Amino acid sequence: MKRVRWLIPCLIVALALGTVGCAQRDGQVTIPVSVQQNTGVWVTGQGEVMAIPDIATLSLGIEAQKDTVAEAQAQANEAMNDVMETLKDNGIDEKDIQTQRFSIYPITRWLERENKEEIIGYRVTNMVTAKIRKVDEAGVVIDAVARAGGDYIRIQNISFAVDDTEPYYEEAREKAMEDAKNKAEQLADLAGVRLGKPTYVSEGAVYLPPITRDFYEGGMAVPAAPETSISPGELKLTLNVQVTYAIA
Repeated sequence: MKRVRWLIPCLIVALALGTVGCAQRDGQVTIPVSVQQNTGVWVTGQGEVMAIPDIATLSLGIEAQKDTVAEAQAQANEAMNDVMETLKDNGIDEKDIQTQRFSIYPITRWLERENKEEIIGYRVTNMVTAKIRKVDEAGVVIDAVARAGGDYIRIQNISFAVDDTEPYYEEAREKAMEDAKNKAEQLADLAGVRLGKPTYVSEGAVYLPPITRDFYEGGMAVPAAPETSISPGELKLTLNVQVTYAIA
């Protein structure tokens, strides 16, 4: 008789929720986790915030080609030292300058008659990134390093980012949660039910793509130009949240 009593509520739950599994623990009916997770109102909210970049990262370096490794390296070192001094003179802290790539490659040509390659020189490349914390001075820095590096300078691109993103994350979260609530209220109204409290909240990945502008293609040096104009524009930070609301 005792077994029949707990089977009755189990059958009622199974019919109401469309499940075939039910268990008894200490005289209480336990609904399977899979059933619990599929109840309520599930929505995804999105929050978008526009941010003005306050950091510019310049990718630049030196490329020198000479007959021997020693000559190429000496020329590259001399030009790079001038560029590094110029960066520091323009307010770039040493901790904000980082080497990205250093390479020495032979330059060859194909000898048709001998059917082989011949080394005709060597190329030394030294690339760094420099973080410019005063974005409005990015153009001045570019002009300065272009003059310092001369024909050996290589400026690949400049990218813009936000140093402290947390305030923007907080604003985006608020907007995402508000968006999720509005969607849930509309769904509940359309379904003819009353919305309860959130029972589950999960934050998704934050999307903050940097703005990058290329200066050259194919390894060509940047042409000398006075007063280079740089506009950072705006960054769009997007944050998603998934929220489950109970049905009251």
